[in-house]
Amino acid sequence: MNIIKHPWPWYVAGPLIGLIVPALLLLGNKTFGISSTLRQICAACIPANVSFFKFDWKKDAWNLFFIAGIVLGGFIAAHLLSNPGPVAINPKTTAALQQQGIKDFTGLLPQDIFGFKGLATLKGFVFIVVGGFLVGFGTRYAGGCTSGHAIMGISSLQWPSLVATCCFMIGGFVMTWLILPYLLQL
Repeated sequence: MNIIKHPWPWYVAGPLIGLIVPALLLLGNKTFGISSTLRQICAACIPANVSFFKFDWKKDAWNLFFIAGIVLGGFIAAHLLSNPGPVAINPKTTAALQQQGIKDFTGLLPQDIFGFKGLATLKGFVFIVVGGFLVGFGTRYAGGCTSGHAIMGISSLQWPSLVATCCFMIGGFVMTWLILPYLLQL
């Protein structure tokens, strides 16, 4: 039980994630990706006359079970397997974030920004609502999310997935080093 409560090293977790791709391809000729599941949920639940949601969502119903497993696994991990100690953050990173105004490091995410109390502030609104919209828009514009492109797409040698993953990385670097310091000043 102790091995489950601590982070696994990259050389264990990485290959396990990587083995999902051949397992899905060999066992059911399925592709891995999370963002398309929202379309399936909307097609199943919203009886609107929207052409984007008119498709056979039952064909990929296994994806809905996969998402349910992610939600259930997250719940179990958070409530039964969580480490009660604080998240281990490099002291230099903590000092740099404190200089930017982030003070609360008690949870997985800084409550200064991502808590419900922070949602009522301009900074919280920008991070949670505007950031969520941009992630959703980017996912649709890129034709998939990071898991679909970086894990499934690159491993199946798809050129658009390599381009999308490089753009995700560049966007992350630009956000972290150039834009985030200004957003934290809000």
